[in-house]
Amino acid sequence: MQFDQSDRGFSFSKEGPLDMRMDSSETLTAKKVVNSWSEKDLGELFRDVGEEPKWRQAAKAIVRARSKKTIETTTDLATIVTEAVGGHKKRLHPATLIFQALRVCVNRELESVQQGIQKAIRFLTSGGRMGAISFHSLEDRIVKNIFKDASKPLRKFAEEGKEEYMPLLQVLTKKPLTCSFKEQRRNPRARSAKMRFAQKI
Repeated sequence: MQFDQSDRGFSFSKEGPLDMRMDSSETLTAKKVVNSWSEKDLGELFRDVGEEPKWRQAAKAIVRARSKKTIETTTDLATIVTEAVGGHKKRLHPATLIFQALRVCVNRELESVQQGIQKAIRFLTSGGRMGAISFHSLEDRIVKNIFKDASKPLRKFAEEGKEEYMPLLQVLTKKPLTCSFKEQRRNPRARSAKMRFAQKI
């Protein structure tokens, strides 16, 4: 819902302040990242979190632009990035991956996913099921790896020299569930969604 509010600064198609905070009480904004991080740190963010192939060009262009004038708005940044990286395959807007990286960084989304999944597993009772929907390949990788690790036999207890090894979870989805083409047409944002399920043993 926040993506549709231009004043929240998530969308490159709507002019707004470079904010991108889900929680407006937090202090780190996209504007602060874009205008104060070093070219090296920006490049690593765009490469590792955004998975932007032209991460070097994007970081260099941003640093060059901000040396002349502070980058204030979403459309300012989108223009800079578009000129630097050009077009993408799969009909992605040239600024998509850069904006994605900034949003994930500002909101510490990867850390939140990891902590949330781990806490949810602890709260589950035996036979309880949990599902996780991710919208980013790095998020899905975190969910997949946590489920996979929790499905391996672990030492549950040791008594009188006997040890029992039990997994915490049973993974119910070998491959993630994705939406149908019909749903994609009705809700384009669902096209990148992947859902995985696991059950507490």
